[in-house]
Amino acid sequence: MKISRLEDFKLGWFIGNFSPSLFQTKEFEICVKYFKAGDIEKEHYQNVATEVTAIISGTAKIGNVEVGPGNIIEIGPLEVAGFEAVTDVALVAIKFPSLPEDKVLV
Repeated sequence: MKISRLEDFKLGWFIGNFSPSLFQTKEFEICVKYFKAGDIEKEHYQNVATEVTAIISGTAKIGNVEVGPGNIIEIGPLEVAGFEAVTDVALVAIKFPSLPEDKVLV
């Protein structure tokens, strides 16, 4: 058994084609993220990858849509979306394939 900590990885991303990674793969990326109310991620899109986000707790705006616990959001390639934490938020995101340089800020 090996035990790691999320803070040992970059921005919560702990599996994917990057370093450090618990499991290096080109197939997908996984992260767990925690946001404080008011935190923002600028609008961006992926050229190739699809990102699926599951909201565990809290409320956020992704694009112009408010989402909360139990919502699963799929954002396809070239689809522009930003993120704003309305309350404190915990989420899990999976992006596939793992292309660390695929993100484009708008």
